[in-house]
Amino acid sequence: MARYDNILELETELNGTGLRVGIVMSRFNLDVGEGLLGACTAELIKCGVQESAILLVTVPGALEIPLVLQKMALTDQFDALVALGAIIRGDTYHFEVVANESASGVAAVQLDTGIPVANGILTTETDDEALARMGHKGVEAAQVAIEMANLLRQLDEVSQ
Repeated sequence: MARYDNILELETELNGTGLRVGIVMSRFNLDVGEGLLGACTAELIKCGVQESAILLVTVPGALEIPLVLQKMALTDQFDALVALGAIIRGDTYHFEVVANESASGVAAVQLDTGIPVANGILTTETDDEALARMGHKGVEAAQVAIEMANLLRQLDEVSQ
């Protein structure tokens, strides 16, 4: 639905048919990661992404996610990527380092490669908070990946 007269407006598109999606999941805080993954993959499939068009790669922790995302993005085999994991505050400053560096790395991958990356890495104060948020965040990450892949396709079509 266009909101502005005489202005071309690209619509949100959550149809994942034909999209290829790569997922990189941290194994640290695995229960939360698997909850994120279950919600994310269920939403991808619900939106039309074929199971055979989804590749899952796991890594030890959140700091390793950006490197694998970058490697996957450079293959030109994916329309979108998803980063999944949980960084839960502990008693040291390490939480801030991991949270900040992983988020920065994820953002850099999409800016450097032009492949959209949905950041589904939770940063929470407690395990309970992470468990409570994992379902919603997994669904949200899937939707972001699909929407951004479709948006970039629409922008390519408009610019031709």
